Amino acid sequence: MYKNLAAALAAACLFLAPTAFSQPAAAGAAQQPGPVKAGFVYVSPITEAGWTRQHEEGRRAVEAALGPQVRTTFVENVAEGADGERVIRDLAATGHQIIFTPSFGYMEPTLKVARDFPDVKFESITGYKTAPNVATANARYYEGRYLAGVAAGRMTRSHVAGFVAGFPIPEVLQGINAFTLGMRSVDPKATVKVVWLNAWFDPPKERDAAMALFNDGVDVVAFHTGSAAVMAAAQERGRFAIGYHSDMRQVGPDAQILAVTHQWGAYYTERVRAVREGRWKSGNVWGGVREGMVRVEGFGSKVPPAVQKEVLARQEDIARDRLHPFRAGASPVRDNTGREVIAPGRTLTDEQILRMDWFAEGVQR
Repeated sequence: MYKNLAAALAAACLFLAPTAFSQPAAAGAAQQPGPVKAGFVYVSPITEAGWTRQHEEGRRAVEAALGPQVRTTFVENVAEGADGERVIRDLAATGHQIIFTPSFGYMEPTLKVARDFPDVKFESITGYKTAPNVATANARYYEGRYLAGVAAGRMTRSHVAGFVAGFPIPEVLQGINAFTLGMRSVDPKATVKVVWLNAWFDPPKERDAAMALFNDGVDVVAFHTGSAAVMAAAQERGRFAIGYHSDMRQVGPDAQILAVTHQWGAYYTERVRAVREGRWKSGNVWGGVREGMVRVEGFGSKVPPAVQKEVLARQEDIARDRLHPFRAGASPVRDNTGREVIAPGRTLTDEQILRMDWFAEGVQR
């Protein structure tokens, strides 16, 4: 996940958006004689839900799809920086042919190790710097956020939602704004109150932030953090929440409206298969609903069928490019100071989305 604003802004100029995972086999490509050794480095413990859980599910999907053609290794709860470099280097030195590093703070350590192991392939997930043996990938999380906002707008009674956020960087701003725009598309009076944690994974702080929002009149809360603590808080207080990264109904069976889930299995499997078949190439992917990397699912028992149907229909619209969260209709989209940020009938480019530094009308922070 992005760790600082300056680096994230630089990423905007470099990130591309391919729409498919597969690559044509290179001429003369040779198949690996034995199983591919694939390594995974996780920034937090493997919990029952959250960021790391979804990448662990991706690793398991690789094993299920490729069977004896792959052997995987994972190391969890690895701090970014020096510890990350040490673990990545150890995996490279012990014969792993492809190493996935899913946290933004692993980007520089990954590049450093990659220079010393030119025959090993590296996948920097949420990073933006590539090299001949380093690829990058990320997901269009904002698409799921917009859909969640539609559901939240239908379920709120107070017209006030909350958002527990990690760091004020473009990826998070995209989510806050898309959530707000989705919510206001069905509830024009809706507002969103934001609490910043300056942490990605801190369950006690996540819980406290959610409780503070509930005390401030919020009846629906979303979050961009790494655990299920916000969902647990919503369940405890009898409020609604949007699951993120994973389906969190096991934590909030009454609280969850839906979950915005991230699906890494297909991407990871394809990249390992490409190594095995000798056709892996560096590149970058920014995939969303259309590519199956982001989706909404796990509707809670209190969500009416009509709301579920509406959200799923809009998800299909996004997949078919009939709907874009950052496309203005007949009226412009304005930020929370009144400034026009999307002209009528216009859609933000990927570069503009990746450079996002404003808050949509209705966001309170």
